[in-house]
Amino acid sequence: MCFFIGLMPATLLMIVGYFVLFSSNKTDSRGIRIFGKVLAIWVFVIAASIFIIAAYVTLAGLCPFVPNA
Repeated sequence: MCFFIGLMPATLLMIVGYFVLFSSNKTDSRGIRIFGKVLAIWVFVIAASIFIIAAYVTLAGLCPFVPNA
């Protein structure tokens, strides 16, 4: 259950990161383009970490939504 709950914010962050990367490539300023790429990579790393943490919590049996039987 925690894995599927973790997929929602990870997917949202991936969409935001793609939008930041796409919009930063359309600018003329070199500084904004570099800042946008760094920001997009940072958002992708956060999304991947949410995905990995959700998978770990689910596989380790630490999810509070599922009663331990």
